[in-house]
Amino acid sequence: MKASRLLSIMMMLQARGRLTAPALAEALEVSERTILRDIDQLSSAGVPIWGDRGRNGGFQLREGWSSDLTGLTEHEAHALFLAGLPGPATELGLDGMAASARLKMIASLPPDSREQADRVASRLHIDTVDWYRAQETPSFLREVANAVWSQYRIEVTYESWRGLSRRELEPLGLVLKGGTWYLIARVVGKHGALTFRLANISELKSSRLRFKRPARFDLAKHWRDAINRYETDLYRLTAHIAVSPRGENWLVNARIKTAPVLQGAGSAEVPSGWKEFLMPIESIEHGTRKLLEYGSNLKIVGPQELKNKFMEELSQLKALYKKGA
Repeated sequence: MKASRLLSIMMMLQARGRLTAPALAEALEVSERTILRDIDQLSSAGVPIWGDRGRNGGFQLREGWSSDLTGLTEHEAHALFLAGLPGPATELGLDGMAASARLKMIASLPPDSREQADRVASRLHIDTVDWYRAQETPSFLREVANAVWSQYRIEVTYESWRGLSRRELEPLGLVLKGGTWYLIARVVGKHGALTFRLANISELKSSRLRFKRPARFDLAKHWRDAINRYETDLYRLTAHIAVSPRGENWLVNARIKTAPVLQGAGSAEVPSGWKEFLMPIESIEHGTRKLLEYGSNLKIVGPQELKNKFMEELSQLKALYKKGA
């Protein structure tokens, strides 16, 4: 830990130039006294660090001197891809490694490029969770991630809509989508990769048995294909709707996939100034639940079964509030 801290001090001074003891202490989460002792040790070891007192003082390396200790460790390489995603890096237990990797990466850049790298880091933040949604951190995320890195088989108890099942998996990759973690894995003895929601894993045991990863497996391509298949299988029905200008803004802001109805193909029952769209829905019940959110800014044109279910829900709501009054 101490050796890592000494290296971090060198990398920070090399990447950022002059830094005060309080700034180093805050960044490394230690006391100023510890930083001063570390500076003395680095200086005794031959690292050309010098400092100035006063308001504009601080520590810096001798001009033109740089360390060649900028090689990334295995875990830092994993963390490098998450350096701009502090939330996921923390969940995977790589937050410290991500910070260390970033320091090494910046330190290895030419001096003119370091300022630009720091500017990007200070002006770009990525938040993977959508509005009004809670962050989902699965119980076994770090264990699964370790199995992915190390190519170990895992035995899991998994809860799907069919119920609980015990499976032995070969984990191929992790995907973070909308704040939810998914595992892409092969079931031992079967072909093809499946998608598992990590939060649905209630028990996990690492078998420590290694498996051979498919040489041509492309995680990004697999995920794109899986999404296309999932949405095609899931959205089997289409709702024909009309929305007011305000309702259209809500559709856009909610990023709902819709297709406009061509002019002349609409219905005479649509209010003037409203626009018509086709919206994919999972089922009549799902469509009714989604469309109720738009209130009087949306009208269902078809199918008739959806209109009937919608009117039934409205009647039940009216009766519920009349009874409560």
